[in-house]
Amino acid sequence: MTIKEPAEVSAFPSLIEMTAEQVQAAFASGALTSEALTQAFLARIDQIDPRYNSIIFRNPAALDEARASDKRRAAGKVIGPLDGVPVVIKDPMDMVGFPTTAGWKLLHSKTGGVDLMPAVDSPVVARMKAAGTVILGKTNVPVLSHTGSHANDSWAGPTYNAAGREFLPGGSSAGTATAVAASMAVLGLAEETGGSIQNPSAAQGLVGIKPTFALVPNAGVLPLSSNRDVVGPIARCVRDAALTLDVLAGYTSEDPKTIACVGHRPAGGYTSKLREDALLGRRIGLYGPGWRNQPLSEETSQLYARARGELEKLGAILVKDPFDGSGFAELRQATPSLEEFDARGMESVPYDLEQYLHRLGPDAAVKTFAEFATATAAENAFEKGGVLHFMHNLPQFKACLADPTRPPDLSDFIAAKESYLRIFAEVFMRERLDAVIFPQMRTALAPLHGGDIIHETTVCEINIAGLPGVTVPAGYYASGAPFCLIVVGHQWAEADLLAYAYAYEQFSRHRRAPNLD
Repeated sequence: MTIKEPAEVSAFPSLIEMTAEQVQAAFASGALTSEALTQAFLARIDQIDPRYNSIIFRNPAALDEARASDKRRAAGKVIGPLDGVPVVIKDPMDMVGFPTTAGWKLLHSKTGGVDLMPAVDSPVVARMKAAGTVILGKTNVPVLSHTGSHANDSWAGPTYNAAGREFLPGGSSAGTATAVAASMAVLGLAEETGGSIQNPSAAQGLVGIKPTFALVPNAGVLPLSSNRDVVGPIARCVRDAALTLDVLAGYTSEDPKTIACVGHRPAGGYTSKLREDALLGRRIGLYGPGWRNQPLSEETSQLYARARGELEKLGAILVKDPFDGSGFAELRQATPSLEEFDARGMESVPYDLEQYLHRLGPDAAVKTFAEFATATAAENAFEKGGVLHFMHNLPQFKACLADPTRPPDLSDFIAAKESYLRIFAEVFMRERLDAVIFPQMRTALAPLHGGDIIHETTVCEINIAGLPGVTVPAGYYASGAPFCLIVVGHQWAEADLLAYAYAYEQFSRHRRAPNLD
């Protein structure tokens, strides 16, 4: 769909791959209003989303929000670079006027369940509203965000990958990734406990930021682990992702752990280091068995070899398997019954849900974990056959389930986190690393309904350690599935990681708009 522009404005971009910078340029030139842009995106959603199923709730106030942005602009009171920009929000993030369903039919009245209606917005939604964004709607997820591969069991049905309906779309932020990849929004919010930002971003050839734990508040987001959960942006380019992180990051008393980020945000914002020469002279660690003793597929190895050549052309100094002999790879412990996933840190989910439900407000239909368990007894998530039954393999989970009102024992998780952070710091210091850059996936995407998962390289490690990572498009497999890199570094290093991703993005230009079928 192409937006018609006045005769005096040339080469106005279509909605396809539109960036926030292009949106603001069009607003400034008078070629476009936020209202017209929002109408165009809503029409595109009508046209495309029936085949991709990314957006489960449309925001009836979207055009009003767009008109408010236009009024601010006319009055010379533009809030910032995202004012008037159409975005989407992941379903588990509380937003007044919408139920938070977490993809579960038992948490949606129209599918026979109970509605969790928040009294106030989550801080991240409130910050997006305060930035002037136009929220088009909320996006699909699997039941309780339990998988990083798909949304097949959602009450709303599966979400399809914009790069190819036959592929896994990534999860649990499947809907956000598809909406952004298919240009049904400029950008969107995602959330990760175990790969739910990086997996869908990589699966659909997008830029995703999995931030340092405690940089972005996650109060008011239906939890899987208050010790691992992070909210971050998914976008089609590095600059848009960085601009969104500027909006999301920072302390709020609604989420006390964010006090840890004070003093760690860059003074000039997350776009301040974006330069095409940012990789020049930087020491970059490469994937190998010292990080994780799981090999890359032959095709992934070939694509990674090309990416390494591109990094060298950008002046990066590549360090082969810097974690070799460090003991880092031995820290990962796949939780029994899960193929590759290390769930440590998720022992606390009953307690975390108890705290989340308290925040919904005095009029909420469900206010405690006990009430939650009663409301969802027909498909108890923690019993055999339930999506979170694997939690019983975590030794400290059962005590938390027995009394979710008491803070849980997390000593196993804390020990793992300390070990990860210690070895990570030792290796970075010894090898004088600025970052590591790996293929985000070890193999090409599997079929949507084939029973396989996404085989990633970094999920457990950086989720337990609380480290940041940025995905960036790096090509395509022969199947047409996207190939992405992930840039990982020290806590609070987002500005540097975004700079490296930006330099690679600008040089390689691998992302292309999907051919929607």
